[in-house]
Amino acid sequence: MEDVDAVDAAGLDFWSFVALANRRLAQEYGFRHQLATEVLLTLNRASDLVTYDLEAAVHRPRGRSWSAFRLLFVVWLAGPLEPTSAARLTGMSRAAVSNLVKTLVAEGMLDRAPDERDGRSVRLSLTEVGQEEMVSVFREHNEREFGWTNALTETEQRILVMLLGKLITSRAEFGTRSRK
Repeated sequence: MEDVDAVDAAGLDFWSFVALANRRLAQEYGFRHQLATEVLLTLNRASDLVTYDLEAAVHRPRGRSWSAFRLLFVVWLAGPLEPTSAARLTGMSRAAVSNLVKTLVAEGMLDRAPDERDGRSVRLSLTEVGQEEMVSVFREHNEREFGWTNALTETEQRILVMLLGKLITSRAEFGTRSRK
């Protein structure tokens, strides 16, 4: 068996680390599902790379975080909605949405108004400034998305969306946890 201290970590890149992990998990620890580990390591790495790039190249220069963009994006396209719905659609916690709403209202991007149907609840909507910013920022964001996905053919992109959708919808079969 290869001693963990003997591994030259400085010489590892992502793919050689995945190969090392697969080998060690199988040989030293007897785990059987190396492909599952490889799929999810790769999925997480791809997601992290894309998210970091979009945030660093598009959103941070405009003074926005990735989370703020996600919330503004959902409110922009879904229209006025309750914070609970915003949390569900963004995949964020209600507390995270609540904290972001305070900041985005103070910056003039979001409006937070009492719900006409239920006075105990509020509805979030974009201000005119927020609307203008989202149209502007998404133009740049979408070009960056295209840059990332252009490595795949249209058919490959559709297959990837289908496969990711299958992963997402099958999670109920083994009792996964998620934000509602």
